[in-house]
Amino acid sequence: MFKTLMISAAVSALMVSGALAQADKPADSAKFIASQSTDQWVFSKFKGTDVLGPDNAHIGNVNDMLFDKQGKILGLIVGVGGFLGIGEKNVAIDMSAFQPVPASTGSSSSGTATRSDDPTMVKLKVSWTKDQLKNAPDFQYYKPPSRTSGGGAPTTGMGPRPTAPTAPPAGR
Repeated sequence: MFKTLMISAAVSALMVSGALAQADKPADSAKFIASQSTDQWVFSKFKGTDVLGPDNAHIGNVNDMLFDKQGKILGLIVGVGGFLGIGEKNVAIDMSAFQPVPASTGSSSSGTATRSDDPTMVKLKVSWTKDQLKNAPDFQYYKPPSRTSGGGAPTTGMGPRPTAPTAPPAGR
């Protein structure tokens, strides 16, 4: 009898653990992407990508990406001009303005060798020259309004300090 009870408990435990293991799997596997294909890019490799002008001359690098709350990529922020980031101007460019070209196209700012057999290694080409992008509007990152009190001075959360009581006049 005890042996039957132990076997029943063991079988029950296995069934419950199987059900729990199945419960850990995602219900909607369509939300997950298993791997990158040859026509997709990841931003970690995309940041710093050379941007070329119409004559295939280097005009800047991808510094950042702008996307909305739904995840749609609105544009890329390209650093134009300057030297080693000093004096560089950020210009946000709509995604539709970029044309991917092979990494072997044009001159390279990095001087590193590129692999021609990797389709995810690309450069981006635009129809503007470097001078035209230098004259384009400077992209401004969002800055939340600063917190100030009604008096215009920042508050520390502490009220005024109490003053020491004054002594009564002498002779009273």
